[in-house]
Amino acid sequence: MNKPHGKNLRIGRYSQPGYAYLVTAVTWQRQPFFRDWRLGRLLSAEMKYAEDSGLIDSLAWVIMPDHLHWLFMLKNGKLETTLRQVKSRSAIAINQQLGTHQTIWQKGYHDHALRKEEDVQEIARYIVANPLRSGLAEHAGDYPLWDAIWL
Repeated sequence: MNKPHGKNLRIGRYSQPGYAYLVTAVTWQRQPFFRDWRLGRLLSAEMKYAEDSGLIDSLAWVIMPDHLHWLFMLKNGKLETTLRQVKSRSAIAINQQLGTHQTIWQKGYHDHALRKEEDVQEIARYIVANPLRSGLAEHAGDYPLWDAIWL
């Protein structure tokens, strides 16, 4: 019996600059690191660093207690490299803050390249409404860990 492997999901895939991607990354064993909004801000700072470095244009994101949803336009480099950098740099920052050396992220991520017919703003609204659907906030403005370019 073959067991599924996350790395097999990316066989035959390639990232394309100029395309929008919706990415979901999950914390190790779904640990809710980002219940502490200060740790979430460390992650968002690394996401901003990827944008400032010219790798992506961030469109919308939300950091949930145990995962990240991020919609962005890939500008330069590869999707895999960008996500590896953000996850690695954020893990280092989080461990420094906590004074630990623990695993922060599960390996891999789920990605979806948006098709031309998909409504980017509708997907962004869905992303930022995650805290509302999960009961973490009653209004989007009450939740501290999200952003979208359309504000």
